[in-house]
Amino acid sequence: MNERPISTGKLSRVPQSEVIDQVDRAIIEVLTADGRATLAKLSDKTGLSVSAVQSRVQKLERRGIIAGYRAVVDHEALGTPISAFVSVTPLDYSQQSQIPARLAEIAGVMSCYSIAGAPSYMLLVRTQSPSHLEDLLNTIHASVPVSTQTTLILQAYFEE
Repeated sequence: MNERPISTGKLSRVPQSEVIDQVDRAIIEVLTADGRATLAKLSDKTGLSVSAVQSRVQKLERRGIIAGYRAVVDHEALGTPISAFVSVTPLDYSQQSQIPARLAEIAGVMSCYSIAGAPSYMLLVRTQSPSHLEDLLNTIHASVPVSTQTTLILQAYFEE
């Protein structure tokens, strides 16, 4: 098998125990597609015994490569069919470091990413309706001194 370490940007050599091989990648691929995949399914996909697969999964979890498992939610069925990206630019850059913590407290703000470029942050928001989206934007503006630009998501073809 072709074993290549994950690049960390450092010149030091990655210890053999830190190498991600093709079997680890196969396990990660299956778990990414189905976080509830059984050890038996992982065993079938990798050709390893169930106990060997379990050991590898535990090592991947300990190393933080597998950081957790989550449910994939149908937001339309949940009652939050409106999704949008909101780019956020601070009006007062001296308060920029406080913005993510304040945004995390607002219901409907699902994700906050620090990005390169003119806006400092990109949010993923979900709401029940266009009027709820407007209310959410008003809440954001009342909570933090920012300007925003909103892009409504019409359809997601795939998400990870």
